[in-house]
Amino acid sequence: VQLVESGGGLVQAGGSLRLSCAAFGRTVSSYHVGWFLHALGKEREFVAAIARSGLVYYADSAKGRFTISRDNAKNTVYVQMNSLITEDTGVYYCAADPTLTGPARSRSVREYDYWGQGTQVTVSS
Repeated sequence: VQLVESGGGLVQAGGSLRLSCAAFGRTVSSYHVGWFLHALGKEREFVAAIARSGLVYYADSAKGRFTISRDNAKNTVYVQMNSLITEDTGVYYCAADPTLTGPARSRSVREYDYWGQGTQVTVSS
């Protein structure tokens, strides 16, 4: 499967963005899909994930602010990001795996086989 992210940009603190992860070649609902943030000087970190079943998982930093969803008709996974803060700045990647399950494994970059090219999000103060 190929993954293509879009929707990044420059936004003021407190604002919102919706990132998209479009899947090509395979049905996105047959994959466990996660979003990760790679901030400058930091390790890539888990943001949110949606299982094949539709169960969703969030990092503590994303709970209450971000919502992950999937549109099977558009073969796309979204993350709606509200109340953005400067710490949300970085490159956001979506990743997919056909066999991954559970909240613990969802948080590990090593568990995902397929990655998109990333989309930059910059939150200004």
